[in-house]
Parts: sequence; C-alpha cells; structure tokens
Amino acid sequence: MPTSNSTTPPSFETILSPALLPLYNLQGKTVVIIDILRATSSICVGFHSGVTLFHPVAHPEQATALENEGFIGAAERNGQKLNGFMLGNSPFDYLSNNLQDKKVAITTTNGTRCLHLSYEADEIIIGSFLNLNAVVNHCKNTKRDVIAFCAGWKDKFNLEDTLFAGALAKRLSSDFVIECDSTLAAIDLYNTAKDDLAGYIKKASHAQRFERLGLEHDIDFCMQNSIYDFVPKMVGDNLVLS
Repeated sequence: MPTSNSTTPPSFETILSPALLPLYNLQGKTVVIIDILRATSSICVGFHSGVTLFHPVAHPEQATALENEGFIGAAERNGQKLNGFMLGNSPFDYLSNNLQDKKVAITTTNGTRCLHLSYEADEIIIGSFLNLNAVVNHCKNTKRDVIAFCAGWKDKFNLEDTLFAGALAKRLSSDFVIECDSTLAAIDLYNTAKDDLAGYIKKASHAQRFERLGLEHDIDFCMQNSIYDFVPKMVGDNLVLS
C-alpha cells in the first residue's frame, strides 16, 4: 500500500551507495535499483529480447547450478564475463533471438547485490536510461514513496547511477516531496550533464575501466533514452515483467 495519504505527496530519496543503506528505511516504499553500467541496462535488453525472467544470485556457483534446471547462466566480475558462462553483463550479450522464452540466472559485481539488499521494500523495480519514461510513469501511477538505490562500484559513489537518480527525480519533482540532499545533488549533477550524458559519463571511473577493457560501445548503448516501455519488477525471487 502507498505510504502517503491523499493530501500528502509521496517522498523521493536517493541512496548514493550500498554502504549507506543502513541509514534508510525501505519498508512501504518502491526501490528503484540503478546499475547503469551495466546490470539494470542489460536486464532491460534481455527482457526486450524475450527473456521471461531473471533470477539474481549472489555467486557464480549458484548460476552454474541453476543451468541444470534450465536456466542460462550469466556472470560478471570487475567488468568482465566469467569463463564458462554464455552471458556476461554487456547489453550486447542480450541482443539475441536465442533468448526468447529463456530464464537467466544472473550475478554481477554490484547490481544483483542491491536487489538482494532491498527485500524489505514493498516493491523493487529496475531502472535504467533505456526505460526511464516507463519508470517515471510507474512511480507516478503507484504514488508510493520512492527510493532510488544506486549500485555504485564496490560500495563507492559513482557518476552514472547518480545521474540516473537525478534524471528520475527531476521528472518526478512536481509529484513527489524531495527533502533529501543526496537527491538534490543528483538533480544538480544531471542538470550539468543532461546536454551530453554519454560524453559526461565517459569521464567516470567505471567508463574509463570499460575503455581499458575495450567496452566503450557499451557506454553509448546504455545511455540511450527510453527505448523500452516496460518496468522489470521483483516478484518473489525473480525479476519479471509485471
């Protein structure tokens, strides 16, 4: 149920890093998981390509075990696909007709961890620039307090997730109460970068890491705006399209 009554707009907060999660109460709220480079972006691509569900797991061994139950294993650590897995964490891994009606067991460095940390929330959804409009509309329609949860990089702040939090907050600012300094800072960062998001992102530490790995094309893909009109959501232990 929404936490706000008919006369009080819902609130919007931003968690800039998983290390800050203990300072926030997730109960009764919608948590938007944000891992722009690249888990939440790639999950959106997977659903676009016909994946029926993603099952997030903590460890690669769990993904391997689920392959015996008909899942495709997907595993990434430190920006690279792990040996022995069909899928990693690049959006281009998921642009495939071979994924129609498939189930994927996925583990990544940052994004899937945040999913597991958010189970106290009333609702957990996936946010990326690829489905920004759909996330905005979903939050407006449900009228529940929202927390934008940035996956960051190994508990550290990062630019790309904060930029998305700012973009989302700005789009919701007329319908939500914002009394959260981290959200205000995210909006200011987005306003600075909005005219050239991909260019701004390329100075981020994670983007530089991708350049060293030869993954620059992933950055440009993930910064596309609202090319998918759906919102993946946790139902039980799985991400599905509701």
